[in-house]
Amino acid sequence: MSTLYAIYEQHVFPRALDFVLRRLAELRMDALAETHGEVLELGFGTGLNLPHYPHAVRRVTTADPMDSLPRRVRARIDAAPFPVEVHHVRADGELPFDAGRFDCVALTWTLCSIPDPVTALREVRRVLRPRGTLHFLEHVRSEDPRVARWQDRWNPLQRFFACGCNVNRDMEAIIRAGGFSLARCRRFRLDRYPRIMAEMVQGVAVRS
Repeated sequence: MSTLYAIYEQHVFPRALDFVLRRLAELRMDALAETHGEVLELGFGTGLNLPHYPHAVRRVTTADPMDSLPRRVRARIDAAPFPVEVHHVRADGELPFDAGRFDCVALTWTLCSIPDPVTALREVRRVLRPRGTLHFLEHVRSEDPRVARWQDRWNPLQRFFACGCNVNRDMEAIIRAGGFSLARCRRFRLDRYPRIMAEMVQGVAVRS
């Protein structure tokens, strides 16, 4: 990795992503509405989910390989109405937590960037309690073959400029392969965004 790209990845991209994703607060609120108890947030980023967790959440434990915008993140953690426990983990998805520790796991625009999302989900399954739930909001491969082909063409540039993010993954299939069943799932498209980047999926999954 070049020094220039490392600077982009550590300082430029996190600020751009934080700016863009702040505009999607309503989607975060919907995705997190049923979380409760002990929550693991995988792919914490800059802490944008914290204001949107409901009162039923007692603690949020975070896991992310990156340490982005630490001052901004610290301010958001300090403002949270519940304890926040921060962990920096390896990008391969291995989690340093005991089996069955969490009531819920939250993933918002995270599986799109994990190199091996199925392995990461199997780790998520391990640390969830038997009746635990996975709450997700992700990019997804379009069901329209024409759009999907354009997603495939665009994806190498997406991965470069968005530091590993993929817009063409079949997230429902990935979640199932990770050991989950889809309890609720909806697809939708973001307004005012190019369709190749605007196809989304949101829902709740349980251990299968």
